[in-house]
Amino acid sequence: MSSIVDVVVLVAISVIGAALARRLGFVAPLVLLVAGLGLSYVPGFPEAELEPELVLIGILPPLLYVAALQTSVPAFRRAIRPILLLAVGLVLVTAFVVGAVVHMLVPDIPFAACVALGAIVAPPDAVSATAIARSIGLPRRVVTILEGESLLNDATALVLVRISVAALSAGVVGFWPIAGEVALKAGGGVLIGLLGAFVAAKLHRKIVDPLLDDAVSLLTPFVVVIVAEELHSSSVVAVVIAGLYLGHRIPYLLSPTSRLQMDAVWKLVTFLLEGVVFLLVGLQLRHIGESIETDVGTTVTVTVAVFATLVVLRFVWMYPATYLVRLVPRIRQREERPPISVPTVLAWAGMRGVVTLAAAQTLPPEGGKVPEYHRDLFIFVAFAVIVLTLLIQGTTLPWIAVKLGVRQDTSTEDALAEAGVQHQAGRAALAALEENAGDAPSEVVDRLRSLVGSRGNNAWERLGNQQAETPSAAYGRLRREMISAERHVFKIARNEGRIPEEVLTRAQRELDLEESQLQRSDD
Repeated sequence: MSSIVDVVVLVAISVIGAALARRLGFVAPLVLLVAGLGLSYVPGFPEAELEPELVLIGILPPLLYVAALQTSVPAFRRAIRPILLLAVGLVLVTAFVVGAVVHMLVPDIPFAACVALGAIVAPPDAVSATAIARSIGLPRRVVTILEGESLLNDATALVLVRISVAALSAGVVGFWPIAGEVALKAGGGVLIGLLGAFVAAKLHRKIVDPLLDDAVSLLTPFVVVIVAEELHSSSVVAVVIAGLYLGHRIPYLLSPTSRLQMDAVWKLVTFLLEGVVFLLVGLQLRHIGESIETDVGTTVTVTVAVFATLVVLRFVWMYPATYLVRLVPRIRQREERPPISVPTVLAWAGMRGVVTLAAAQTLPPEGGKVPEYHRDLFIFVAFAVIVLTLLIQGTTLPWIAVKLGVRQDTSTEDALAEAGVQHQAGRAALAALEENAGDAPSEVVDRLRSLVGSRGNNAWERLGNQQAETPSAAYGRLRREMISAERHVFKIARNEGRIPEEVLTRAQRELDLEESQLQRSDD
């Protein structure tokens, strides 16, 4: 789909599908998958084909980079043990178990190819799981584990796919050689990610123009990925490490304007990329299904067996990984024993997505040094797993979390923490005011003192003031009406020619910034 018109149509459909999903309360990737599948049967609608390089270098890096930027490094560090057990241990075990199941069902497929299929379907998707987890209010530790797993498991899976494909010609693949290769490539990815983050941080410190900050941020994941690929290291690990480092240091590197603008830019980029990717997956499903040469019975059997193995194995792994490690005295003293509902929800949150799609597309064509391994069957199984996990697990995860009571209302806790820190921040602000006031007019100093007091009062009011309308809420409501009136006067003045467009733009920006602050207080 090379024409500009096709691209515009795809973006428009993905936006409409995402809006419809939000209105109906469905998972957006699932709605777009179904929409793509339906459009593939429309006569004359262009066929779509996703190149693996486009996904691995053009789509996956920015999605992983943004997810890493938004991940709390202290929370990630505290949950590193369960994250590594899932992102490395479970992915390796899943690849070999799924490989053994497929090899048992279809013995003529080489075991190395079966392991490659297992690695393709092993990693859950970052986008779907964490979006659902946040929307239904899962405990923060659960969200952190899901985020951390989906950030790191991609590297394990993609390296494993490449090693398994390389082993196809030799027909031999072993657990320990693969584990060593994964560790080696991941280590290189860590070094490249840290170096890329260090260079990007230096640039951000020197840049004062928000537009240049945005440009550097947009380029960072692609540069890191390209360098890692050229040096035969894990590009996924490199992007994640760079994102974690820069995300933790963004408050020190960027100006307030740059942070606000960059956040808006990345939200738009990820929204469009995620929508278009899943729409393209749906558009390819019909073609993939029609190109399978394996008989229907074998195709259905392998698909159901792989899906069932993924679901069961995640449950089998999750409970020992949660409770057996707590038999170690040091861990038992440091961490509370979670209720069984927590690993149950974590086990059910196994939706597959972009990485499975990209990895499936990298499978080499059969023939030559690569023996026959039913490539079309493998690609169909990978796509079917994406659809089934989104359809079954994605739609039922909120219901299961509610039924098991795995929800956490942190609004009061957050408000209390914010109020306490806001009190300290207010004292620091007043001290800075007294130190630097000098000969400033007294009315200016009084106004600034009043601003500090209103911020502190606003934070404490969130703790549960039961009035019909708090003072801060009344202020926000009335101030928004005032801003609307001011904005209207400026627009009328521009229309009558009393002020130029530049004056309207400047005034409107100031009013918009103030109104966005009021909206933040309401949220």
